Amino acid sequence: MAEIGIVIVTYFSGVEIGACLDAVLGLGADVVVVDNGSADGTIAEVARRGVRLIANATNRGFAAAVNQGINALESAYVLLLNPDAVARGGLDRLREACDLPGAAGAGGRLVGSDGQMQVGFMARALPTPAALVLESLLLNRLWPRNPVNRRYRGLGLDYSRRLAVEQPAGAFLMIRRAVWRDLGGFDEGFRPLWFEDVDFCRRAIDRGYGLYYEPEAVAEHAGGHSISKIAVEMRAVYWYSNLIRYAARHFRPWAVRLVCLAVVAGACLRGFSEPICNRSLKPLAAYWKVARLAGRCLFFGWRDEVVLQGPDG
Repeated sequence: MAEIGIVIVTYFSGVEIGACLDAVLGLGADVVVVDNGSADGTIAEVARRGVRLIANATNRGFAAAVNQGINALESAYVLLLNPDAVARGGLDRLREACDLPGAAGAGGRLVGSDGQMQVGFMARALPTPAALVLESLLLNRLWPRNPVNRRYRGLGLDYSRRLAVEQPAGAFLMIRRAVWRDLGGFDEGFRPLWFEDVDFCRRAIDRGYGLYYEPEAVAEHAGGHSISKIAVEMRAVYWYSNLIRYAARHFRPWAVRLVCLAVVAGACLRGFSEPICNRSLKPLAAYWKVARLAGRCLFFGWRDEVVLQGPDG
């Protein structure tokens, strides 16, 4: 049994998965790919390399697929790796960070094809009510250097050294199996994607664990791979619904209501502007769903059964 296992969740990843697998197959880790109902060349690319595959008939969501993959391994350390990320080395340094006292896991340095660090993504603070309000109202885009956003996206951190962080990116994240078991795995209610890794980090910190960023572990990460496979109008529905779900689970009631109000206002802004920019009424329908969900949560509280699923859910 290898000390390190690697879980890669795929969803229409035929173009990306080959390079990802080629980079990890020589590292001596146990690798398992969990596919969420791809109908392209993903499964063929995995089979060509003889990698263990769990093929789901439908898209079960990222969180459920991660739990499947970790359950299929026995390694004490498990690396979650996106199919559009190519590991360039340093897994031993991630393992060392995971062995720090009280550590739950560690993420590495993510760089684009141009070699530039993906600052703002690879390590963040946990979202506060203020951060989610500004995000929902588009203010973080209009004023990206505001103090709340700077802290949330880690814009002032020294990424040349190992850091204790709150939210290393799930695209290249090693976690200790014992901690994953202690926390009950990823929450599969966050589906099909977004906020499941944030929720995991939040629950780890609430339980007294620590998380780290390790600069000597590096992966080249394209980014946006999974998002591009989802219908444009459904991205807002999934992102906002999981944002509200996260807020309902981790914020005080008054803060949840504040976030819901911001989501309603932001959905109205986007619902009127995006149809004009895109010359399509599809965004209007999507943001109406978002506003309706946020309004329902505002007045009646969060209920999992009201999450709005689309064609990918």
